[in-house]
Amino acid sequence: MVVVVGMREVGGAAGAPEYARERKAVGNRRRVAERRKTNPAMLGGMIAVVLGGAGFGVYALLGSGAAAENGTGSASSSDEKARSVKTGPLSATEVTTAARDFLTAWQQGKVTEAAGATDDTTAAQALLTGYAKDAHIKDVTLTAGTRTGAKVPFAVKATVSYKGTTKPLTYDSALTVVRRAEDGKPLVAWHSAIVHPELKDGDTLVTGASGTPPVTALDRDGGELTEKEYPSLGSVLDGLREKYGEKAGGKAGVELQVIRGKESKKAELSDKTLLELSKGTPGTVKTTLSPTLQAAAEAQVASKAKASVVLLRPSTGEILAVANSSHGFNTAFQGSLAPGSTMKVVTSSLLLEKGLASADKEHPCPKYFTYGHWKFQNDDKFEIKNGTFKASFARSCNTAFISQAPELDDDSLTKQAQQVFGLSMNNWSVGVSSFDGAVPVQSQAQMAASLIGQGGVRMNPLNMASVSATVRTGTFKQPYLVSPDVDGRQLATASRTMSASTLSQLRELMAYTAAYGTAAEAMSGVTGDVGAKTGSAEVDGQKKPNGWFTAYRGDLAAAGVVQQGGHGGDTAGPIVAALLKAGG
Repeated sequence: MVVVVGMREVGGAAGAPEYARERKAVGNRRRVAERRKTNPAMLGGMIAVVLGGAGFGVYALLGSGAAAENGTGSASSSDEKARSVKTGPLSATEVTTAARDFLTAWQQGKVTEAAGATDDTTAAQALLTGYAKDAHIKDVTLTAGTRTGAKVPFAVKATVSYKGTTKPLTYDSALTVVRRAEDGKPLVAWHSAIVHPELKDGDTLVTGASGTPPVTALDRDGGELTEKEYPSLGSVLDGLREKYGEKAGGKAGVELQVIRGKESKKAELSDKTLLELSKGTPGTVKTTLSPTLQAAAEAQVASKAKASVVLLRPSTGEILAVANSSHGFNTAFQGSLAPGSTMKVVTSSLLLEKGLASADKEHPCPKYFTYGHWKFQNDDKFEIKNGTFKASFARSCNTAFISQAPELDDDSLTKQAQQVFGLSMNNWSVGVSSFDGAVPVQSQAQMAASLIGQGGVRMNPLNMASVSATVRTGTFKQPYLVSPDVDGRQLATASRTMSASTLSQLRELMAYTAAYGTAAEAMSGVTGDVGAKTGSAEVDGQKKPNGWFTAYRGDLAAAGVVQQGGHGGDTAGPIVAALLKAGG
């Protein structure tokens, strides 16, 4: 094909211009006809015409080689693809379809297909494969329940079969559907808990001869302790089995177990039995728990969200009760939380010993005190003019303690906590996993904050109950759940005791607070030789602080925390006081 793209007069003939115009018109008509034959493609809003078999391309149309290099056609395609990605909330159909695809593939044993229906194919395939091969679970029937938003509950009915022993397995679980960002596809949001609600991410399921024989845990009176009767004791019973299963002389059975992964082990979670296919022979472990006080502790924490409490006997260190309203993690023993103003019991002992405070002598409690470039203040910015240290302790004046920071060494509080109260040594041996507090050496503002239980200081109710117990008896006795006589283990000790004067004044401070200070309302009706201290610990990201309370009455000491509860006297206080009354 020849296209006339221009014409000039030839030889000066008179008719030449008309001839040229006619030829040009013919050429235009032929080009139109050619375009119709070649079905031109639209590029970036312009037509690229194929002439003589060669592309009269974007270079010529745009007058720029860069445009072609950048791929005008590709950009348009990408924009179109981006516009086609579905976003926004999932429809009911999308949720139910994604859930159905996953559950159907799982039920049919199509592991690869089921994993592909999730947003973490690798993790899903590994756990679902282990579900059949390692946990020996077969004949799986999955029944979806009623969808709520993007969440779909489902029931699991299956069989666990191992070396000729078979037992049915039933439980409920749930999944959540999400939209994948890159293409908008609805997928199941993968977590191990989908496979079984007791699984944390990284955990696995295994059926076989249990590595640890079962134990029968007894209370101090010889009665059996069960999770059914005492829901808070689930993790405690698991811990007792882990530590004493072999020592107690039991014989292992065949079980379906949760084997904890790296993250769960960091959280000090124990392996958990889900189904016993054949019974082992349990050994017997006696604990120090009181059945009546344990029941009372369970009832007290049940009325609060995220509440934990410990009750012990100061004269011996025996733990009489431990309870948590959240049963998955034993916060009462293993928690690591800033204790707030309950830490002022330890700090007060330090200030009294160093002569930086005296119970009945005047002590500063200004609205503000700046140290280490931080400006500290009291709750509601109160101040006490011409008040005593006892008044500051009873009202929980922060600046009364912060003001003494310039007189202390960076390690003063750490040494006091370790040497007198037996804390922060990482050597408690309770009988199950526990955390014995942290009082790190700090400097400047962080050191000052640690004096009021903030900064890097971390405790749990077991630790703070022990603090009150030490004040009550004057000597640290490591708390324990199982007597050291059972296995000959060594209990932790403190290297020294407080002076008689310091101890006397510290008891006076706590008694005054229980009668007239921030603890008075909670301790109303708790009679006898009593002492108490409240605490509120600020936590980043929380609207309300954690509420703390520690107290003693006679030969009982207790401490509790209600996370995000607010003031300790209003939240943890009534829980602790109720147990002190129950044990009286």
